[in-house]
Amino acid sequence: MISTFGFERNPYRKDVNFNGFYWSENKFTSYELQTIEDMTERISFEDTLIGTGKDISDERESRIKWCPQNAEWAWVYKKLHDVIKEANDAMWKFDLSAMNEPIQYTEYYGTQEGGYEWHMDCGDGLPSQRKISVTVQLSDPDEYEGGDLEFNIGQKFVGQRKQGAAIIFPSFFLHRVTPVTKGIRKSFVLWVGGEPYR
Repeated sequence: MISTFGFERNPYRKDVNFNGFYWSENKFTSYELQTIEDMTERISFEDTLIGTGKDISDERESRIKWCPQNAEWAWVYKKLHDVIKEANDAMWKFDLSAMNEPIQYTEYYGTQEGGYEWHMDCGDGLPSQRKISVTVQLSDPDEYEGGDLEFNIGQKFVGQRKQGAAIIFPSFFLHRVTPVTKGIRKSFVLWVGGEPYR
């Protein structure tokens, strides 16, 4: 399902920042996080694959669910759309036109040292359309150890850990999730994009 969500073309601007990510606190309330947890419990886990269908179990240890673009989930997509637009207007001013993929819900387990090696979110096939990624922390940071979201963009940065907060970044940023050593790390990931860069 392709959703345009009203992204508008931005005029060419020189004042862009390709060296940082955008941090937005408190995007989801405690009540909304509990509602999301209830909604995701009704979705089945699926195999962890990348956009080309390749098994990446050697690079990533986690379990995932795909959250549908339907009426029940519309408010979640709208909140993510709004924070992505806010970040893009402030930082990169990419030409965005669509959300072509569903939200990916992910769990990383301390019992499996769950994590994800260094990677970019763009690639072949549908991922080639990705321009911006957003990650939302669903877990209380006291519920797990390890599991840091790290960026390597000339120097290494560690994303802040706060429940309900969002980190937005260009999909070509090199990043990883370090192994979880205790507890469970839960998060959302969503990508938006559009026409090729030009």
